[in-house]
Amino acid sequence: MNPTSTFRALALAAFSLGWAATAAAQSAPTDFPNKPIRVVVTFPPGGSTDAVMRMLVPRLNEKLGQPIIVDNRPGAGGNVGLSMVAKAPADGYTLGLGAAGGLSANVSLYPQMPFEPVKDFKPVAMLAAIPFVIVGHPSTNARNLGELLALAKAQPGKLSMGHGGNGTAMHLSTALLEQMADVRFVNVPYRGSGPAAMDALAGQIQVALVDLPSALQQIKAGKLIAYAVTSQGRLPMLPDVPTVSEAGLKGYDSTGWFGLVAPIGTPATVIARLNAEINAALDDEQIKTAMRNLGVEPVPGSAEAFDKYIRTETTKWAQVIKSANIKLD
Repeated sequence: MNPTSTFRALALAAFSLGWAATAAAQSAPTDFPNKPIRVVVTFPPGGSTDAVMRMLVPRLNEKLGQPIIVDNRPGAGGNVGLSMVAKAPADGYTLGLGAAGGLSANVSLYPQMPFEPVKDFKPVAMLAAIPFVIVGHPSTNARNLGELLALAKAQPGKLSMGHGGNGTAMHLSTALLEQMADVRFVNVPYRGSGPAAMDALAGQIQVALVDLPSALQQIKAGKLIAYAVTSQGRLPMLPDVPTVSEAGLKGYDSTGWFGLVAPIGTPATVIARLNAEINAALDDEQIKTAMRNLGVEPVPGSAEAFDKYIRTETTKWAQVIKSANIKLD
């Protein structure tokens, strides 16, 4: 299952099971929820993940009849917040908003984990996918991705590739690119996409793999070359920019993503109720527009589809991390 096959694959899977989810939601306990629901967000306030959750809160407050309390608990690539959720009562009143790191890649990055994502959580709903874009300074002697990779192959270890930080989805996307293309960049980690994009703009590094909002304005102004997007499908905001797969590395696909999980053992009827209301919110045109303005794509879907996706991503990134010998303390 892939969130970026024009960002609709999971949605199709979701609604093929939608009647079942709706029926289950209707049979949920009539007293749920009867108190506030806490959502532990594993990122600090102000980022796109936090912003998307806060966009959904008013709609969920109205439909669920109880307030949603956002509790930001960043740290250790999502491990700090998610460990709190893993220890919470399995009653639906504590949820975790985790991303690709905490819910899939971290088990292969960290020598010790405070939880096991597949065993300790019940997926509730995927919320969004975050596509990345490979950009370069105009002085880089490459006009497209094919030429860039040829240049990197001819000069191994000389071209610098900036990304959003060690262990991030952008770092892993870079590692996957190197492995599939059989090239080696000088990896330059930054504290987020913004600084990486700015250094590419300034010519301090030749290339960067960053999230779309960090580079979109400079791409449209012609100040950065957009070589390719990392998703399986092209992006509406950059319709003329090919995917990495189209540009020569067939099958390449990598995006950031995030979604809600609950402690294992949370009743299925509670999960179904939450999933139904979240999907309805994600299908709201105003919310979809607001999310896309942030550079993220809503990905509604069933809890079962999200569970399958987490498992697939965990296996995929374990192989990439092992091959690249990426380790975090």
